[in-house]
Amino acid sequence: MIPETIELHKASKQLELVYAHNQRFHLDAEYLRVLSPSAEVRGHHSGQATLQVGKKNVGILSITAVGNYALQINFDDQHNSGIYSWEYLRELCDKKAIYWKSYLDQLAASSESRDPDITVIKLFDPH
Repeated sequence: MIPETIELHKASKQLELVYAHNQRFHLDAEYLRVLSPSAEVRGHHSGQATLQVGKKNVGILSITAVGNYALQINFDDQHNSGIYSWEYLRELCDKKAIYWKSYLDQLAASSESRDPDITVIKLFDPH
Protein backbone atom coordinates (compact mmCIF):
# COMPACT_ATOMS: atom_id res chain seq x y z
CA MET A 1 0.00 0.00 0.00
CA ILE A 2 2.82 2.44 0.74
CA PRO A 3 4.57 3.81 -2.35
CA GLU A 4 8.29 3.16 -2.64
CA THR A 5 8.84 6.63 -4.09
CA ILE A 6 6.77 9.76 -4.50
CA GLU A 7 7.73 12.53 -6.89
CA LEU A 8 6.06 15.87 -7.35
CA HIS A 9 6.34 17.10 -10.94
CA LYS A 10 5.38 20.76 -10.66
CA ALA A 11 5.69 21.55 -14.38
CA SER A 12 3.26 18.80 -15.40
CA LYS A 13 1.18 19.27 -12.23
CA GLN A 14 1.39 15.58 -11.39
CA LEU A 15 2.17 13.42 -8.43
CA GLU A 16 4.01 10.25 -9.41
CA LEU A 17 3.65 7.25 -7.11
CA VAL A 18 5.86 4.21 -7.63
CA TYR A 19 4.89 0.98 -5.90
CA ALA A 20 6.52 -2.45 -5.72
CA HIS A 21 7.37 -4.13 -9.01
CA ASN A 22 7.79 -0.68 -10.61
CA GLN A 23 4.03 0.02 -10.72
CA ARG A 24 3.87 3.70 -11.67
CA PHE A 25 0.88 5.99 -11.39
CA HIS A 26 0.61 9.63 -12.37
CA LEU A 27 -2.15 11.57 -10.65
CA ASP A 28 -2.95 15.04 -11.92
CA ALA A 29 -3.25 17.84 -9.40
CA GLU A 30 -6.79 18.54 -10.59
CA TYR A 31 -7.82 14.92 -9.98
CA LEU A 32 -6.33 14.94 -6.49
CA ARG A 33 -7.91 18.30 -5.71
CA VAL A 34 -11.45 17.47 -6.80
CA LEU A 35 -11.32 14.15 -4.94
CA SER A 36 -9.76 15.58 -1.80
CA PRO A 37 -10.68 13.61 1.32
CA SER A 38 -11.25 16.88 3.21
CA ALA A 39 -14.54 17.71 4.91
CA GLU A 40 -14.65 20.83 2.72
CA VAL A 41 -15.02 18.59 -0.35
CA ARG A 42 -16.66 15.43 1.01
CA GLY A 43 -18.77 17.04 3.72
CA HIS A 44 -19.12 15.77 7.26
CA HIS A 45 -21.87 13.26 6.46
CA SER A 46 -23.03 11.21 3.49
CA GLY A 47 -24.65 13.32 0.80
CA GLN A 48 -22.93 16.55 1.83
CA ALA A 49 -20.17 16.53 -0.79
CA THR A 50 -19.48 19.77 -2.62
CA LEU A 51 -18.79 19.44 -6.35
CA GLN A 52 -15.46 21.08 -7.09
CA VAL A 53 -15.56 23.22 -10.23
CA GLY A 54 -13.03 25.32 -12.11
CA LYS A 55 -10.01 23.34 -10.89
CA LYS A 56 -8.50 22.54 -14.29
CA ASN A 57 -5.45 24.74 -13.73
CA VAL A 58 -4.78 23.93 -10.08
CA GLY A 59 -1.24 22.94 -9.15
CA ILE A 60 0.51 21.43 -6.18
CA LEU A 61 2.77 23.67 -4.14
CA SER A 62 4.13 20.98 -1.83
CA ILE A 63 3.53 17.61 -0.24
CA THR A 64 4.21 16.73 3.38
CA ALA A 65 4.32 13.36 5.11
CA VAL A 66 1.77 12.96 7.89
CA GLY A 67 3.29 10.45 10.28
CA ASN A 68 3.76 7.09 8.59
CA TYR A 69 0.25 6.88 7.21
CA ALA A 70 -0.52 9.71 4.81
CA LEU A 71 0.36 12.78 2.76
CA GLN A 72 -0.92 16.30 3.05
CA ILE A 73 -1.06 18.05 -0.30
CA ASN A 74 -0.87 21.83 -0.46
CA PHE A 75 -2.57 23.13 -3.61
CA ASP A 76 -2.04 26.54 -5.16
CA ASP A 77 -5.72 27.44 -4.65
CA GLN A 78 -4.96 27.45 -0.90
CA HIS A 79 -6.67 24.08 -0.29
CA ASN A 80 -4.56 22.00 2.10
CA SER A 81 -6.94 20.35 4.55
CA GLY A 82 -7.17 16.91 2.96
CA ILE A 83 -5.10 14.10 4.45
CA TYR A 84 -4.49 11.45 1.79
CA SER A 85 -3.92 8.10 3.51
CA TRP A 86 -1.76 5.55 1.72
CA GLU A 87 -4.88 3.43 1.25
CA TYR A 88 -6.83 6.31 -0.30
CA LEU A 89 -3.95 7.26 -2.61
CA ARG A 90 -3.77 3.68 -3.89
CA GLU A 91 -7.55 3.68 -4.37
CA LEU A 92 -7.22 6.88 -6.42
CA CYS A 93 -4.59 5.13 -8.55
CA ASP A 94 -6.56 1.92 -9.06
CA LYS A 95 -9.91 3.58 -9.73
CA LYS A 96 -8.71 6.63 -11.64
CA ALA A 97 -10.75 6.01 -14.80
CA ILE A 98 -13.95 5.29 -12.84
CA TYR A 99 -13.59 8.25 -10.48
CA TRP A 100 -12.64 10.68 -13.26
CA LYS A 101 -15.62 9.65 -15.42
CA SER A 102 -17.94 10.04 -12.44
CA TYR A 103 -16.55 13.52 -11.76
CA LEU A 104 -17.00 14.58 -15.40
CA ASP A 105 -20.55 13.18 -15.38
CA GLN A 106 -21.33 15.18 -12.22
CA LEU A 107 -19.98 18.35 -13.84
CA ALA A 108 -22.12 17.80 -16.93
CA ALA A 109 -25.23 17.05 -14.89
CA SER A 110 -24.68 20.24 -12.89
CA SER A 111 -23.89 22.37 -15.96
CA GLU A 112 -20.50 23.20 -14.49
CA SER A 113 -17.01 23.31 -15.97
CA ARG A 114 -13.49 22.24 -15.10
CA ASP A 115 -12.25 25.50 -16.57
CA PRO A 116 -12.39 28.46 -14.16
CA ASP A 117 -12.82 30.85 -17.10
CA ILE A 118 -15.94 29.15 -18.47
CA THR A 119 -19.49 29.50 -17.22
CA VAL A 120 -21.95 26.95 -18.53
CA ILE A 121 -25.53 28.08 -19.02
CA LYS A 122 -28.15 25.41 -19.57
CA LEU A 123 -31.02 26.91 -21.56
CA PHE A 124 -33.32 23.91 -21.64
CA ASP A 125 -33.53 20.36 -20.39
CA PRO A 126 -34.10 17.94 -23.31
CA HIS A 127 -35.46 15.29 -20.91
